[in-house]
Amino acid sequence: MNSLKICCLLLSCSLFVLKSLAQETNDKTFTLKQSIEYAYKNSPNYLNAENDVLMAKYKRKEVLGMAMPQINSSVDFKDFIEIPTSLLPGQIFGAPAGTFIPVRFGTKYQASAGASGSLLVFSADYLIALKGTKELLSLMNINVLRTKTEIISQVSKAYYSVLVNNERINLIEANIVKLNKLLNDTKAFNKQGFVEQIDVDRLEVSYNNLTTEKQKIERLISLSVNLLKFQMGYVGAENIVLTDSLVLTDNSEISTSKIDPTKRSEYQLLEVQQKLNKLNVKRLQFGYLPTLVAYGSFNYSGQRNEFDFFDKKKDWFPTALVGGTLSLSLFDGLQRHYKIQQAKLDFKKGENTIKNLILGIELEGAAAVVNYNNAISSLQIQKRNMDLAKNIYNVSQKKYEQGVGSNLEVINAQQSLRESETNYFNAVYDLLVYKIDYQKVTGTLIK
Repeated sequence: MNSLKICCLLLSCSLFVLKSLAQETNDKTFTLKQSIEYAYKNSPNYLNAENDVLMAKYKRKEVLGMAMPQINSSVDFKDFIEIPTSLLPGQIFGAPAGTFIPVRFGTKYQASAGASGSLLVFSADYLIALKGTKELLSLMNINVLRTKTEIISQVSKAYYSVLVNNERINLIEANIVKLNKLLNDTKAFNKQGFVEQIDVDRLEVSYNNLTTEKQKIERLISLSVNLLKFQMGYVGAENIVLTDSLVLTDNSEISTSKIDPTKRSEYQLLEVQQKLNKLNVKRLQFGYLPTLVAYGSFNYSGQRNEFDFFDKKKDWFPTALVGGTLSLSLFDGLQRHYKIQQAKLDFKKGENTIKNLILGIELEGAAAVVNYNNAISSLQIQKRNMDLAKNIYNVSQKKYEQGVGSNLEVINAQQSLRESETNYFNAVYDLLVYKIDYQKVTGTLIK
């Protein structure tokens, strides 16, 4: 009987452990790399960019199909409820001149079936369009890289925001523990008559402010997690757990010499756009060339007064032809000439846009370098300030506990510590963000 109870107890414990593990596994864990890879598979923007590539591929195949034989077939059936009437001159049949005799030609039922085909032998527009689809595909591939860059930037910033706020929570919780102990000790001293009630009140105000600050950061973490989910394209109510730690490495200052505008996806997009502008000029210029199309058709037609088209004894009459059409524009009122001039101006505008982009990238790069280097300096200063504030707080607390320091001194030291910690983590986040911005500017965010 005791063995049975032990077995039941062990089984209950096992089920409890398994249930706890199952609840824990509801949380999804992500490293930064996994978050970015998840976004590649689920972000609507990235999926749309990939779909644009597929659409460009299909568009190219569609244009390729224009050079293949175009074959069509048709079946036509007519039931003349009233057979059409024609008027013949009356004098043919001996009637007075100027009179007409109504005559009906044809049969009640008519049917035809056949096939026709055509082949584009030469068209300058087709050749240019084929080259254009190749550049369009290149444009869509570059857009995928640009979207990748945006995803890495957005997901990384959101991920770091959560990590920084988690670190802030940890420090605040540690400060709350310290301040709570000090508050309880002060209350005990107050009961014994060693300190005044105002000392307790001051510490309680400081404790409440710190608790409120913690609640604010907790809500901010929730918002940061939701933002990360949004950037990842994560749909689901499950909580996500970030497994990477907040590590700052390679924080050496940088210079503008590393910036290469040609590595930027925006530059590459404009470059491809210029190729399309150039192709548009050629398309209009080649429009003066002729277009040649070969065609042919073969049809059978039958005419009946009775609906007996399936009677093998009745004849069907064949019609077959082959031919070709050569079309050439001789004069269009100089419309094409002015279209060519407009296309050339579009090309020149594209060149100016590229120059302006290069200037913008250089300016953006210089700003990114300054912001990043300033963030490094600020982080070092804020780290030093935070260490000093911790030391001041610890000394003030010890002095107060030993009865040689004031309660107000401890509160001021605690407020300075909280402010320095806030400044430090703001500097950490700024450094991470500016580093991402710098990598984005230099086109090195995708490795």
